[in-house]
Amino acid sequence: MAISALRPAVLVLLALALACSREAAPPAPPAATPSAATAEPDAAGATPATATTIAAQAAVASALPLADAQDFEDASRGLLASDPDLVVRAPSGPPIWDLPAYDFVTGEAPPTVNPSLWRQAKLNGQHGLFRVTEGVHQLRGYDISNLTIIDGATGWIVVDPLTTQETAAAALAFARQHLRPRPIVAVVFTHSHVDHFGGIAAVLPDEAAAAGVRVIAPAGFVEEATSENVLAGVAMGRRATYMFGTDLPRSPRGHVDTGLGKGPARGTMGLRLPTETIDHTGQELVIDGVRFVFQYAPHSEAPAELTFYLPEKQAWCAAEIATHTLHNLYTLRGAKVRDALLWSGYIDEAMRRWPDAEVVFASHHWPVWGKERIHDFLAKQRDVYKYIHDQTLRLANAGLGPEEIAEQLELPEALRTAFAVRGYYGTVSHDAKAVYQNYFGWFDGNPAHLDPLPPAEAARRYVEFMGGAAEVKRKARESFERGEYRWVAMVMHHAVFADPDDAEARELLARAYDQLGYQAESGPWRDVYLSGAHELRHGITTPPLATASLMGLLRHLPLKRFFDAMAVRVVGPKAAGRELTLNFVFTDLGETHVVELSNGVLHHHEAEADPGADVTVRLTREFLLRLSTGQAGLREMIFSDDLHVEGSRTALLGFFSLLDRPDGRFPIVTP
Repeated sequence: MAISALRPAVLVLLALALACSREAAPPAPPAATPSAATAEPDAAGATPATATTIAAQAAVASALPLADAQDFEDASRGLLASDPDLVVRAPSGPPIWDLPAYDFVTGEAPPTVNPSLWRQAKLNGQHGLFRVTEGVHQLRGYDISNLTIIDGATGWIVVDPLTTQETAAAALAFARQHLRPRPIVAVVFTHSHVDHFGGIAAVLPDEAAAAGVRVIAPAGFVEEATSENVLAGVAMGRRATYMFGTDLPRSPRGHVDTGLGKGPARGTMGLRLPTETIDHTGQELVIDGVRFVFQYAPHSEAPAELTFYLPEKQAWCAAEIATHTLHNLYTLRGAKVRDALLWSGYIDEAMRRWPDAEVVFASHHWPVWGKERIHDFLAKQRDVYKYIHDQTLRLANAGLGPEEIAEQLELPEALRTAFAVRGYYGTVSHDAKAVYQNYFGWFDGNPAHLDPLPPAEAARRYVEFMGGAAEVKRKARESFERGEYRWVAMVMHHAVFADPDDAEARELLARAYDQLGYQAESGPWRDVYLSGAHELRHGITTPPLATASLMGLLRHLPLKRFFDAMAVRVVGPKAAGRELTLNFVFTDLGETHVVELSNGVLHHHEAEADPGADVTVRLTREFLLRLSTGQAGLREMIFSDDLHVEGSRTALLGFFSLLDRPDGRFPIVTP
């Protein structure tokens, strides 16, 4: 009871924080093709592509130079070795990483996958150990991100050691098989998302291995790495299962690719504290004989981010501000909106500072070589973010709202046809809404949107106004036959929220989501649509998070964040009439946190113990972690020697009873 209330604090990881434009207006479908409204589903319930979707895929294929081989040449350039049977396993449970699960991504795109996303998925399937330039190698395809190894005078400098200990260990082991093994002398974390530091325990497994190893990160890294998703972690974690297609089969009707990589690994995550931080552009360090010139790029793709240039190698590591996709200004799992103007400015700054770069490599995808091609690549990356920023504000200043802007904003042809800025991860549509949100917030100024009815009540009234459920479904089936899947999704969403037990409505909505997912160029958009369809058919199938795997990360979570997470789980109406003061004394850290409850609000301060407190709890940080991850329960809380309570244990248990205990498995496509 009391202990499980703390567990959501550990959902810091679930937002990796790791899609295509709207459905195009396709030509009219051939009349003879059977409709997916009545077609047979596969074993998972997913329906075939309709004639409308097949026509839409053909339109995409005819509009883009899909046969252009340059990216495929770059993605395979420098390959030294690969492992086609790459599966990374934990001691128990399903595989943490299963690359052969994507072996179906070969040949021409099936009708259930956007052909542009299929191309990107094939590129992201290029995996192994690659030589980038003299003394720089990358492991790709061992996780959603890349692990980079730079040769120093005496050892290896490791950049971004992936998401999990298991995948990073497999990548390093493969590198040691095919390169001259060397000691690790330094680690660089380019930014504060977990897929770029979580595997550090494979690089520095213990204090002995970490002794003397330099760890370089951007200023603010630890705070951002451990806190970005703590307060909203439950909702973000649940939404991340949609964004990354966690519950979907790996198949032509299921998860294919995220656009940024195959998908995030799910294993053991850790963290090491930086020994040095980068806090300004132009800052230089010589690391094991290699000169690094850093760019400080906060509030771009991550709140704490850096890039670096290697002058002697004429190589720029762009981290994640320039990859082979239009990135997210707003990520669908939920996060703070990113600053498009800053992001564009950092790319422009790098172009001006290092015009002699001969190779650009990044934390995802494959490098670009040659000054002329690098300039073209970076100019388009720079311009796409600024175009979306500037045109969104132009249209907003003309009186358009976010949905209207997203509907009509289209990139110029030079950007629209460049694969490196296609919407495989972010999209013009939701990035434009992010720019609007960054400046104007959620309200578009229309009074009708100021205080709308909640979804379930509004849905019931909509369905009644439209003539009742039977009439709504009849009209929706007709709209489905015309290929109006966006409209069907909107209408049937109301029908399902009005009556979530209406199996016919659920299936029709799921079939609309199937087609929208199949047409999506964006990996996350595809996964969100298909995850919605999966949940409508099968319910919530996401397994509970294995919180013990996060201990390495949680050990570095500032204590104040545990109490912040506790505060957002106070059940306000239940706690409104209670007043309590508790001292939490951490005997191993010499820290005391005073927690005060009043008016349904929890405040906490690091301060001297309040002599008038109702309860004083003496414990260790390790015991708090065990409580948070469920490794210690109510019995240990009452009887453990690691927990000493001065005052009423009943009052302490009463305090914890005031905290909500969400399990992160709430419905999304039903009320």
